[in-house]
Amino acid sequence: MDARDPELTKELSATVQARRDLGAEYESELVDSFMDKLAERVDSRVEQRVRRELAQQQTSYARADRRPIGPPRPGPRFARYGFAGFTLIAAIPLSAIAAAYAHTAGLFIAWAGIVGVNVAQSLSSALGPRHKEEEKDDWA
Repeated sequence: MDARDPELTKELSATVQARRDLGAEYESELVDSFMDKLAERVDSRVEQRVRRELAQQQTSYARADRRPIGPPRPGPRFARYGFAGFTLIAAIPLSAIAAAYAHTAGLFIAWAGIVGVNVAQSLSSALGPRHKEEEKDDWA
């Protein structure tokens, strides 16, 4: 806030003049009124500065990391659920074909394969090499 703010100077002059006109008995009310106006101006200036600083931080953060602002996109952690869902959907026709041609034994073999593929995929994602992007977070 500039010390030579013309609007604030005018407000202070009006307060001093009102004090002269009304007398000492209204001095505390006049001072309180001026201080309230001053506090409102300080609050609005601080709010403007905070908004400006936050906007600058968000802009610099987004430019530096090239990350989108918003909710994280599904990353590698969610890929295994998609794979498991796909295998469960594929299990329906595989189970029907296996049961039709090889009866109960075929059904067990088909489901053993489905479970085996899911276990292998789960272990490969859990024990496989980790990339630096995966370790950070889901903002890939």
